[in-house]
Formats: sequence, C-alpha cells, structure tokens
Amino acid sequence: MPSSYASPCVPPRLRRGARPRGGGRGRGGFSRPRDPSSRLLPADEARNGDAINFEAYESVPVEASGKDVPAPVNTFNEADLDEGLKRNIERCKYVKPTPVQRHAIPIVSAGRDLMACAQTGSGKTAAFCFPIISGILKGRYRSGFSSMPSPGAAIAYPAALILSPTRELSCQIRDEANKFAYQTGVKVVVAYGGAPITQQLRLLKKGVDILVATPGRLVDIIERERVSLTKIKYLALDEADRMLDMGFEHQIRKIVEQMHMPPPGIRQTLLFSATFPNGIQKLASDFLSNYIFLSVGRVGSSTELIVQKIEPVQDMDKRDHLIKHLRRQSVHGFNGKHALTLVFVETKRGADVLEGWLLRSGFSAVAIHGDKVQMERERALRSFKSGVTPILVATDVASRGLDIPHVAHVINFDLPRDIDNYVHRIGRTGRAGKSGLATAFFSDKNSPIAKSLIGLLQEANQEVPSWLNQYAEGSSSGGGSQGYGAQRYSSGGSYGGRDFRNVIEAEVENNNCYSTNVNADHAVESYYTADDASYDIQNSNIDSSFDTLNIASAGSYYNHTDFCELNGAGRVEEDGPLGYASIVATGWD
Repeated sequence: MPSSYASPCVPPRLRRGARPRGGGRGRGGFSRPRDPSSRLLPADEARNGDAINFEAYESVPVEASGKDVPAPVNTFNEADLDEGLKRNIERCKYVKPTPVQRHAIPIVSAGRDLMACAQTGSGKTAAFCFPIISGILKGRYRSGFSSMPSPGAAIAYPAALILSPTRELSCQIRDEANKFAYQTGVKVVVAYGGAPITQQLRLLKKGVDILVATPGRLVDIIERERVSLTKIKYLALDEADRMLDMGFEHQIRKIVEQMHMPPPGIRQTLLFSATFPNGIQKLASDFLSNYIFLSVGRVGSSTELIVQKIEPVQDMDKRDHLIKHLRRQSVHGFNGKHALTLVFVETKRGADVLEGWLLRSGFSAVAIHGDKVQMERERALRSFKSGVTPILVATDVASRGLDIPHVAHVINFDLPRDIDNYVHRIGRTGRAGKSGLATAFFSDKNSPIAKSLIGLLQEANQEVPSWLNQYAEGSSSGGGSQGYGAQRYSSGGSYGGRDFRNVIEAEVENNNCYSTNVNADHAVESYYTADDASYDIQNSNIDSSFDTLNIASAGSYYNHTDFCELNGAGRVEEDGPLGYASIVATGWD
C-alpha cells in the first residue's frame, strides 16, 4: 500500500506535570505542538500504522438521486472546504477521499439535505464532519456569526447538532470532530446519559459550535434551558435508521418539531447509516427538504471483504464451538496476526455469563452492555482496542457505528432477530477496505431470518450452505422486525436499498392489471407528498418506451380507463396512449 494512504498520527503527549498551552479540548484534549505541521491529532481507524485500503473501494458502485445533484470530487483539494480544515486533513494524511466522502462532501457543501447509505467503515463520520466544520468556519468569518455564547451566558447556541443512539458512538464522533477542528476555534461538546450532567453543562457554558448528543440527554439539557436550538444550521443523525426504528422517533420528533429548531429548508439535515429500509426512509423524509439520496456500495447489505460463515449449532453446543474457534485463532491467528474477536450475544445477562465462563476457561475476555456504567464501558472498550483483552462479549450496544480497529473476527454467538442488526454486527470487521471474518451460530430458533440471510450471502458472493435452504423453505417469515428483510435481499442485486421516491412498486390484484412500476426519473413532472402514509404521483408524462408504467390488458398499454386496485388500497387511472397518468395509493404500507 502506498505510504500516502497512511493513517493520522498520534497526538503529542504532555510531560508529567506540564500545563497545556492552548488548543485544549477538555478531557482527552491536545497541547499545541511546537511544529504545528509535524504531529498532532489522534489516530482513528489505523492507530498502529495500518492504512485504508483504497484499492478495495475503486469498484464500489454509487447512486445519487434527486434534483441537481452536485458533481463528486476526486481529491480533498477540489472540495469547497475551509483552508484551515484542509490543513488538518493533510496533517491527518487523508489524501484520497472514500466514495461516500467524494459524493457527500460536495452535496453538503452545496447546502443540500442528504440521506446517505454506505457500508460500515467507509468514512461516513468524516463525510459529514468535514462540510459541517467548514460551513461553521466560513459562516463565522464571513458574517461575524458565532454560536458561542457571551462569557458567563447561561444558554449555549450551537450551530450544528449531531445526534447518535449510544454514548460510545457520541464520544467517538466527538473525538473525530475535535481532530478535524484542531486549532480552528470550532468547539465540540458531547452530551450523553449515564454520566454526570454537571460536567457537560460546565463545558456547554464555555460555548459550543458542534453539539454531539444522545436524544434523551439532549432533551434534558434543553428542558433545563441550558441549550437553545434556534441557531442550528446543521442537523445530522448518525445511525439514523436505528434512531428512527428503535424507539427514538418520539424523542427525535420532539427535538426537531417542538424545541424551536429551524424548519427544513432553513436548517440543513443530514442522515447517515449503513441501512435505510423503505419504511425508515418514509419516516426520515419528514425531516428533510428537497434532499438527495446517496447509496454507496452494497447499501443495506454487507461487503465482499467480510468472509461470512454460517454454522449449524444448537444452543447447548455453542460454548464448545466458540472454544474451538478461539483456540484455533490463538494458535494460527488471522492472516498471520493475533486477532481481536467480538462475540455478540442476545441478552445483557448472557453477556455477563459468557464473560465469566470464558475467564474460567482461561481466555482473556470482557463484556459490554447497556447496564454497565459509562466508566465500565469505556474501560472495556479501551482494554479491547489495545489488545490487552482480545475478546469482547457484547450485546447490540457495540453493533452500531463504533469504530474499533483491527477486529478480525466477529462471532454471532446468538444471531439477532432482525437481518439489519446482523449487517451492522458483522460490519465491525472488514472496515476501511480491509478483510475480515464473520461466523454465525445458526440454531432452529433462527429459521425466521434464513431467507434474508441467504439473500445477503448471495449478494455478497458468499457460499450458501445447502442445509440453510431447508430452513428458508420451511420459514414463512422474511426475517426482519418490520417485514422488509426478505424482500430486500431476495433479488440478488447489488443495492439492497434504494431511494423510495424513485421506485414505487405494488402488486396489482386485478386480473387486468398485474403490476405497476413507476420510476420518477423518467417522468417529466412528478412530485411526492406524504400525509398519513398517502403517496401521490401526479401529472407524470409516461412513455411506454421507458417501460416505466407497465399495465397489461389484452397485451397492450393504456387501452382502458378502468381502475386497478393496488392491494385494495389505491387505484391507477389512465388517459389514453402515452398520455398523463395519475396513481393514487392511499394508506400504502
């Protein structure tokens, strides 16, 4: 790998007892180096010198949909970013943007709202941090705007709000934003539950430009009147699908709609995740205005860089199988290296029990889950990342967003009920274009996700065990808490999720009309409205040569004016050959 792709360097260490000389960022802050261009910034993905494998990204497919999509950039110098930020990017030795960065940075810099899907480990955090930091700097220096309160002010007015579902991910985003904002004057503060609020309020009182927070703690701080959202220019949701799908929707709506945040079109909204099923897209679109949908790589799927192995193991035999994997790994390593292994279990109690059993069996292991206090969780992650404890037993608290370098093996001791959670779990390995291994113990109770699992394996060009097909044939479920799993992974296409505005599909139960497929890209005029799950496509000039509206009746197009029921909920109306068509699908599920 060329040396130009080296990872960021480690920050300078203060001598014992020495006082920092500016550039402070509170706990984990930086001192000002004597040579500002020599060494600074904390390392991220490849702390020990490993580089991002850009060669693995060269053939990654990218789709962007929406009006007037800005052109991608090939280098950071081409991007419309603040010069101070560019210097930090250069100091980090980030020479070549990843695909999501190539496309997202110009989109956000152009002031557009964005919904972006990209596989794990692809550089999504930098993709929204770069243009947010740059926009704050340019706005402040051009207009004199500053989101910092006056000295001693009780209320902080951040310019950017980044929401994430977990404490660990929030701290990770804070660290990344601090790294890129080094010596620019942009202040980053993190707020999350499970830690004393007094220290967080003290930091907010000193001023904040970028506030990174979990929803519950943010609501608490706002209700204490210590933060105002009235000057928010940027709203970013990381792991947005989980934020909207796992019980956070009410809090998100309260923050966005009831706490004096500027509306869509005034603020800029950015949603990022590795999966965006259609149902979540419909929810998310409520927060966006004239947005661009960006899909990078195998959206909502896994990467071919991760070798996936599915093993038939009943619950009573799982511990024996785990021991075999760990012993083989301790002898042979993974690709010649001693591997970090992340073991996912279903319950918090299961994590503690398995941790204790591994320790008694002579393995160095540590557990992490939601009932651990923040100090315990941070200590466990540090021990795992450093390799002191090479086995981490975790619930889904560690499946989303966390950037844990050098995880060579992910073992699903307990498979999740939802295929999206499986995707996020195995995404903890194979990051930044590097290879990884994911092993899953499949028992009889996992049969509901068999179909989705097969589709996922096929899409990533992985071997599908013959025995798994038997489970799929006997299962009627699609494998997903919301029923979209089987549909998503059954087609074998390279994109597991697409812009729901562009393709609306419905089975037509009427004998005269067997299918409807409308593609808005081929419509002269089309627009969407969302009101209580009603979606209209109106005044669309349909040309049968595009095959965009397929209505079969006696083997010809548009030769009747009847209604065709769409799952009993809507209708198709026609006005003659190659004329105007209106589709109304009310109450679409």
